[in-house]
Amino acid sequence: MKTIYLLYCIRGEDMEIVKDREIFSNPYIIQMDKFADSLKHLSETFLYLEDYKGTFTKDEIEEMFLRVSERVCANCEKRNWCLGENRIHTCQMVYEILCTVEEYGAELNTEVKRKLQKKCDMAPRFLRETLEVFGDAKQKLLWNNRIVQNREGCALSLISFADMIQKAARTLGAGIFADERLDKKIRSQLKRVGIRVISTVFYMSEKGKYEIHLTLKAQKGQCVATKEVAKIVSICAGRPMYPEAGEQPIIWEEYSTVIIREGARFHTLQGVAKIGKGCEQISGDTFLMTALPGGKEGVVLSDGMGSGEEAFRESAMVVEMMEELLMAGFPMKMAIQMLNTALVMGREEVYFSTVDMCVFDLYEGSCELLKAGASTTFIRYADRTEKITSTTLPIGVIQNIEIDCIYRELHDGDFVIMVTDGVMDALPVGEQESLIGKFIRGTESQNPKEMAHYILEQVLEWTGEVPIDDMTIIVIGVWEL
Repeated sequence: MKTIYLLYCIRGEDMEIVKDREIFSNPYIIQMDKFADSLKHLSETFLYLEDYKGTFTKDEIEEMFLRVSERVCANCEKRNWCLGENRIHTCQMVYEILCTVEEYGAELNTEVKRKLQKKCDMAPRFLRETLEVFGDAKQKLLWNNRIVQNREGCALSLISFADMIQKAARTLGAGIFADERLDKKIRSQLKRVGIRVISTVFYMSEKGKYEIHLTLKAQKGQCVATKEVAKIVSICAGRPMYPEAGEQPIIWEEYSTVIIREGARFHTLQGVAKIGKGCEQISGDTFLMTALPGGKEGVVLSDGMGSGEEAFRESAMVVEMMEELLMAGFPMKMAIQMLNTALVMGREEVYFSTVDMCVFDLYEGSCELLKAGASTTFIRYADRTEKITSTTLPIGVIQNIEIDCIYRELHDGDFVIMVTDGVMDALPVGEQESLIGKFIRGTESQNPKEMAHYILEQVLEWTGEVPIDDMTIIVIGVWEL
């Protein structure tokens, strides 16, 4: 069975025209667009529901007054007078008490207490019940606002998710193309080495890079290395092609789909040096280095609140969830925002973690830095060292979080150095960035691991003390192939 894919475009500018004009005939793309629209409509429903409430309405204050009077005034001799002829003044007294409680807490000022004692024979009980009813109402108001906040967080996440689905669907619709000549050539060449192909999907990225999805299997009694398949595809396509990172190494007798992607111009090597607070074995810093879809590589560094095992659990959870979102193809900024929403909504107490992310585009030789509460990042070029700072909050604190995004072009032999707060805080205030820059320039090593350990050793030697916080240094070197 052969699947036929329409040739939407080849050139990058044609791809943009297709996406902008929404020229799609593929039913799968159309259906994904419908899913995205439905999610947006659902999110709009969430946003139009009950809004935040900062104060109580007149009806709510009246309801509080009725509850207090039912509890306190039922057997009072002055009930008819207080709740009848003098009702307006009684309500004003209750309102004054509530305003005072809202501003000063349960400890009312002497003037308000004296007024209440003059007007009410049951002043102590009346005050106690008023405070209790107000406390219950206030707690309900806070919970309702928390629900509204969580609902808005869900709505914004749905909108972001819908936009991502729509963009992904349109990008795929514009990038998938047919090439019968190349298809026949690949099938014929792979058949010679004992591989049967039942489906080929050709895709060109927005940057003009080939990606070929092959559904195939080895003939009975044979197995073929995936790298060998990639070499054959590379010859057929006339482009350097390699298996996708993490692809299965061997083609066996059962059908499977492998991805062969056009090779990148750059590659990276990473090195890490770390030490726990007080030289403990467990550090609250967690990091991730992984290959990402589209010829990219990502490095994520997270510093959990505090130190030790609890901080490690927090930062490890953040890094694991971030890896899952990035590997699934979520845009970097959206992944951080969705993770922040999950952390803010998921618990009452505030537990925050910093996120320091650097994603390298190995086709272009560039990097994008995203920071949420993270420490300074340094880039060592051939002739200078640049520092990149951030003043944003960590994730898990507030719903609407700001994320700093910085783009930089890199060249052969450049290094990106990421550090946690523990490294910077160990040095004198006002001199931290200049000292780290000095340490970075103080080594001629081109080995990222050696450079990371050298910088950490210099920091520890400068302080001359046991670390007072977890320290982690990640060095990533970029080289042209």
